[in-house]
Amino acid sequence: MVRSFTDEPVADPLINALVHALISGPSAGNTRSLDVLVLTNNDARAYWDTTLPAARRATFPWPRLLNAPVLLIAYVQPSAYVERYGEADKASTGLGAGTEAWTVPYWWVDAGAAVENVLLAVHDLELGACFFGQFEHEHAVRERFGVPDGYRAVGTIAVGHPDGLDRPSRSSMRPRTHRDDIVHWGAWQ
Repeated sequence: MVRSFTDEPVADPLINALVHALISGPSAGNTRSLDVLVLTNNDARAYWDTTLPAARRATFPWPRLLNAPVLLIAYVQPSAYVERYGEADKASTGLGAGTEAWTVPYWWVDAGAAVENVLLAVHDLELGACFFGQFEHEHAVRERFGVPDGYRAVGTIAVGHPDGLDRPSRSSMRPRTHRDDIVHWGAWQ
């Protein structure tokens, strides 16, 4: 994850390639309920004004994150999955009864795979990206950009040209779990 960007724009063909990567991910039942809000220029600045007011910016540990010229916000519509799984070819699953019927809410699974597609594409395009959640700002972002009710933000992907001045987060300093502790061959041991 890159948290420090130049203000160099990202060319439209590259943005389109990233959007294509995002919407080309898997989709349970071919529901295709992933939408993306693309913010550049003034819209990107409005996003930061909505989620990180000027008063908080003085203490924000990654001020150059706000230089990212592109913000991609992935949205899912859980009700679309319920509707799709209520159709004749999926009705036997019982998942058309409502979101609570889903032991694994595949709208999040599909969206996570789509976000990973973007992160891999960003790397291939020699750009940088940082994926982060909206948490308490989800409603404000929805209101500011006219996102219809029923859509949930998966998170925001800041994209741009890394400036080489990045400093790691505390989370990135945590040691990785050793492979032998998490890979189970044949049976859980």
